[in-house]
Amino acid sequence: MSLHVIVGAGRVGSTTAQLLAERGEQVRVISRSGSGPSDPGIERVAADATDPARLAALATGAAVLYNCANPAYHRWLTDWAPLWSALLQTAERTGATLASAAPLYSYGPVSGPMTEQTPLAATHPKLRIRGDQWREALAAHSAGRIRATEVRASDYLQAQSILTFILGGPLLAGKRAFSPAPLDVPHTWTSVNDVARLLVTVAADERGWGRAWHVPSNEPLTIRQLATRFTQVNGAPAPKLAVLPHPLMRAAGLLSPMVRELETTRYQFTAPFVMDSTAATETFGLTPEPFDDALRESAQLLRAG
Repeated sequence: MSLHVIVGAGRVGSTTAQLLAERGEQVRVISRSGSGPSDPGIERVAADATDPARLAALATGAAVLYNCANPAYHRWLTDWAPLWSALLQTAERTGATLASAAPLYSYGPVSGPMTEQTPLAATHPKLRIRGDQWREALAAHSAGRIRATEVRASDYLQAQSILTFILGGPLLAGKRAFSPAPLDVPHTWTSVNDVARLLVTVAADERGWGRAWHVPSNEPLTIRQLATRFTQVNGAPAPKLAVLPHPLMRAAGLLSPMVRELETTRYQFTAPFVMDSTAATETFGLTPEPFDDALRESAQLLRAG
């Protein structure tokens, strides 16, 4: 039994913690609030992970330090720098493998399916920040100061995404759902359970170190296809969908920081946004969770509030 320290108690961090606890590992989840799964095998600690001394003390003896943090998107430029610095310092001081869960933002707009060899070409500061972090981690790994790995996923099916954050509630209630993006553009969707499975796999396997991996994900679906399948699987009425005019979304962004930030990633939904995860499947034998199972869990989470 090894100690695994997880920074972040959101959906990814909590799912990773539960998976490790089920395997009999010692798990410690760190968040500002001390939240996380209620499980006898999981220790929940309220701490400021931007404090490198405190984080290192909590991670001493750990086999793996998981970066599952996700600051509010409109605060990335202020909140990520001290947190990332503390994570790197802690990995170097403790010898724990640093395993990070990351989005696909660092690629920026693309013209074809994304692989792990796709250049991290994002130029917008918000999109570039995670790519800069990985470059820093990889440099430290190459220099022998830390062991690092990263898994990258597209929009989550069971966490805050267009499905769960905007469309899911109205769809389950049989009401008209308003999409902030076009309905017929192919897009990759990822199960949070697959993120956790790949994260713990690459953290424990030397083949996973020193590079990034795409999370095994099912075939891309358009928003219209996703909504139709979501309602069919969960016994809801056929979806009634409409697209919010872009000028209206921009106007709403004047009042909501979260809506305003959607403008930064709008490109992901106006052109095909498809992720290739062949490498992880061929290397580790991992396959994506069945789409319908993930969609049932999404509905369960929505109904539970």
